[in-house]
Formats: sequence, structure tokens, C-alpha cells
Amino acid sequence: MKIAVVGLGYWGPNLVRNFLSIDGVEGVVACDTLPRRLENIRKKFPTVETTSSFDDIVWRDDIEGVVVSTPVSTHYPLGMRVLKAGKHLLLEKPMASTTTEAEELLDLAYSKMLTLMVDHTFVYTSAVQKMKELITKGDIGDVLYFDSVRVNLGLFQHDTNVIWDLAPHDISIMDYLIDGKPVAVSCVGVNHFSEYEDVAYVTVHFAEKLIAQFHVNWLSPVKVRKILLGGTKLMVVYDDMEASEKIKVYDRGVDVKGEDAVYKKLVQYRTGDMYSPNIDTGEALARMATEFVDCINTGKPSISDGQAGVNVVKVLEAANISIKAGGRRVDLSYLSKSNSRSLISIPTFSN
Repeated sequence: MKIAVVGLGYWGPNLVRNFLSIDGVEGVVACDTLPRRLENIRKKFPTVETTSSFDDIVWRDDIEGVVVSTPVSTHYPLGMRVLKAGKHLLLEKPMASTTTEAEELLDLAYSKMLTLMVDHTFVYTSAVQKMKELITKGDIGDVLYFDSVRVNLGLFQHDTNVIWDLAPHDISIMDYLIDGKPVAVSCVGVNHFSEYEDVAYVTVHFAEKLIAQFHVNWLSPVKVRKILLGGTKLMVVYDDMEASEKIKVYDRGVDVKGEDAVYKKLVQYRTGDMYSPNIDTGEALARMATEFVDCINTGKPSISDGQAGVNVVKVLEAANISIKAGGRRVDLSYLSKSNSRSLISIPTFSN
């Protein structure tokens, strides 16, 4: 097969490089409207075909899969054209600008039996795969909380806020690791230098006694990429800035003993060993690209399929609504095609 990559800005060349290295991919066609980007691709990858016409990509019979790595506002119109042409689709994250758009893309892919994936690269990292393994095996126990920090100084975006820029990474990790589905979102933040928020705190509420918190920030003096996952048996710290030992597993927590005369329940702290499991350092993007090709060939589901993309967009959209409403809680059930109300009229709910 041949794979087309549409959009050759920051991320596009990385996608071209990875698809070129996959067995079974006969060639890559690169598409962008800017001549300098096409020239840059030709210099780096002389065997790659280039074009400035998206129509050429859509209607070529020898292209089976299309990767769209363009601004999020273009994902829906470009993605719909790709799917209507009968081609498999890989969208850069986030999947779309609204939940309704994301669901329409998913419905069309289902109806045409086409692969629809979203480039949630982090779920393909060995560190996140190890965390999933610990949860699946029951080593962690019941998950109590998911806490992430993704902060740095800049880069300020001119068309979106810090939530849509940074939070999709960790929200996609949460969606992959935790089987339970969130029911509501609340969010607070501040815009210091433009109309878009540059500091924000997103809280995701679950029906069970589970909560997730996301701190995103463009104004931090240091770069932090850290996730804390707490369970009833073990606790895990994932620090992506670590060169080695990205995952640390702690036998620490709280044990509740029987009742005594003073307290109804006696809470004791457990402090045990810490270990850092060995993880593969292979490139996550290569795994994601390989899975896209495998899904096209076999029809098997992907760990970053269209439904995962919808789940992430729903949390992002709810966070946007909540932050404009002063942090009030937004019920996720109202963000779907079946509730085709304007964002202003979607009810919010206090705690």
C-alpha cells in the first residue's frame, strides 16, 4: 500500500520517516500547500512523492491510508473527505474541535468499515504500556486517582488555549489506562497574556471513588512531565523527563484496620520497597504507525481508535465549557450528537 501524509509542519516529517520504514508500505506521498515544506521533505526523503493538492491524495487509487497532521480546525472537513473516498484515516490529536464532529467521523468510519485512528502517541510508549500491564494484572489494585502535571515555559499558541495544547496527551493516557468512564468535568484557569488560558487545572470525575486531575501551564520556569497513579496496593510515578527509570513503582499506601474505641476505622500507613521496571526505549511513534498499517491489513481494533479520540475530545470540550462558567461541573452526557444544543445552553452542575 501507499500512505499519504497531509501536513508537513512540526510533526509531519516524523510521520513520513516512520511510515517509510514499515514493511508493506510501498511508498509515502507527502502533501502540503507550502512549497518550502515540500522542498524540505524532498531533501530529507528523496524517494517520497510530493504534492500540494489534497484532491490528488483523496482520489488516487493507490493510496489506501491518509494521515492528517494539520491544525485541529481542519481535521473534520479533511477527515470526512478522506473517509467518504473510502480511505483509512489517521488523525493527529486532538481528533476534532467538538464532540459532535468527532462522533460524525467515527460513525462514518464504522459505516464504511474503515480504520479510524488518532495519533495518541503516548499510549504506545513502553512506560504507559507497563502501567497498563500493572493495572491489568491487578498489581496496583483498585485505581484511586490519576494525577498529571504537564508544564513548561511556552510555546504560546495563537488559536487555542493551554488545555487543548497540552492536556490531550495525558487525557489519552488516562482513557487508555482506566476502564471506568468519566461522568463529568470541572476546570479553572487564567489567561494572563492573551484571550486564551495559559494556566489551567482540569478535574475529571468518575462514578466510582476515582478522580483525575490535570495541571497544564505555559508559564512554568521548568519543564515537568509527570503522572502519579495511586492504587490500593501499589503507587506508580511516571516521569517522562527521566533519561532512565521513567517508571517507579512504590509499595506505599494506606491500610485500614478494624474499628477501635477512639476511631471508627484505624488508618495505618504502609511504606515498602520501590523498584523501577526495565522498559523498552523504542520509538512510540513507530509503534503507532505500524499499528495503523496492521489495522488496515487485518481490520483489528486499535488502542487509539476513533472511540478513544471521541473520549478525549469530550473531556476537552467539557473543560472549555467549565472554565468559561467559572469552574462549574459539566455533565459529559450532554456532549454528543443526540444533544445538539449550543455550548452556551449545555447545563452545568455544581458539586
